[in-house]
Amino acid sequence: MAASKILQNEYKALSQEKWVNVELNNDDIFNWNVALIVINPGSLYYGGYFKAKMNFPHNYPYTPPSFQFNRALFHPNIYADGKLCISILHAPGDDEMSGESAGERWSPAQRVESILLSIISLLDDAECSSPANVDAGVMLRKNTEGFKKKAKADVEKSKEDIPAGFVMPTHESTARIPEKPVDDREFWVDSDEEDDFGGSDTDAEMTEDGNDGLPDDDDQEEGDDEDPENEDDETL
Repeated sequence: MAASKILQNEYKALSQEKWVNVELNNDDIFNWNVALIVINPGSLYYGGYFKAKMNFPHNYPYTPPSFQFNRALFHPNIYADGKLCISILHAPGDDEMSGESAGERWSPAQRVESILLSIISLLDDAECSSPANVDAGVMLRKNTEGFKKKAKADVEKSKEDIPAGFVMPTHESTARIPEKPVDDREFWVDSDEEDDFGGSDTDAEMTEDGNDGLPDDDDQEEGDDEDPENEDDETL
């Protein structure tokens, strides 16, 4: 099936990522156990290990999967049972009732990675206009410090689900080491050194003597000026 092949490729790719831990439920490619790992140090949920389940329809990606946290977070867009209220998981097309446009909702161009990244982004960018959890929405607006404490409590609770022996990634451990920039000054120094040793002994002689070692026109002319008669006199 096309859906199965697509999901296998996506599963393989996500298995290489540090910010998510994925495994199949009973070796079923249509049922995933996932854990979102928040590695952004600026997030209220930094250090969290949030487990969830994803179920995929057999006509994926034409229909969106479902997503549900194992532990419900105290958050305006998360229901008490752990399900999400997020546009990207709503059926494709415009919805006049919700006011959501097709561009906000699911489309076959979306993939599992884009879903998970959207959910991580939603944690710190809650939509409070029509909250799934009214109490959380009110607290976020009127008691920000109280909401932050709730979020930190959810992070600490989530750590109970970290598998034994699993090393949690951090912002530092996942940051890419930048390559050393090339220093133009080093290039020019190397080039100057090559010029110093690039000449031959002959070149040096040419510099000292002022000629190239070959007879010049003046030397030739001096030889031509010798009087042949003088040579005959010496013979006599």
